[in-house]
Amino acid sequence: MTVGKPPTLRLERELAADGVLVAGMDEVGRGCLAGPVSVGVAVVGATTGRQPGGLRDSKLLPATARERLCPPIRRWALAGAVGHASPEEIDRIGIIAALRLAGHRAVAEVTSVLGVSPAVVLLDGNHDWYTPPTDDLFAAFDDVGGDADAGAAHGPRVLTRVKADMTCASVAAASVLAKVERDAMMRAAHAEDPRFDWAGNKGYAAPLHIAALAEHGPTALHRRSWRLPGVVAADRGMMVS
Repeated sequence: MTVGKPPTLRLERELAADGVLVAGMDEVGRGCLAGPVSVGVAVVGATTGRQPGGLRDSKLLPATARERLCPPIRRWALAGAVGHASPEEIDRIGIIAALRLAGHRAVAEVTSVLGVSPAVVLLDGNHDWYTPPTDDLFAAFDDVGGDADAGAAHGPRVLTRVKADMTCASVAAASVLAKVERDAMMRAAHAEDPRFDWAGNKGYAAPLHIAALAEHGPTALHRRSWRLPGVVAADRGMMVS
């Protein structure tokens, strides 16, 4: 059963009225203890038709409904992709920079398909985590390396909208793509190491996950720079096989 009022393309069509492409974007896994942080992108334009039936924010849908929606979403959107940042990258650069890295990877993928970058990125929430920070007035003109900073001086316009995942069809579609792909990654990790019940909790702080952390310690899939429950500070840098 579909829950909630369906999102629309009203805002995206306003933004795309002059012929530009709009990339709806949403993240999954930001608050997890283990696994990557993942960012979905769904690109739409002024002529994009009505969204697939039953589309909602991924959090409002059961897993089976999300999985059924992925093929029609990919047929409907001009392009769709999911970018990831690994636990090691999260530990090394921090969660916000990792979100940005994953988002830029997703946009790079849709750009390679379309041959042109989206002119507008539409984010859920009220924080622009996609735009690289500018340290000073001249930093935007520096030739800095790394795919997270590529094109920083001439990047897309970023628009934030609270509850965009519930009201904007492109963002809802991005959330579904990201959730389905990341969940599949966590199920695959569970098949290799079932001790942490990643198939059930997807890396979040569920009771079985916390108990396993206390018993076995962190693995390579854990974000070891975080305050992992049940893990003392001296053990955060240790891994078990």
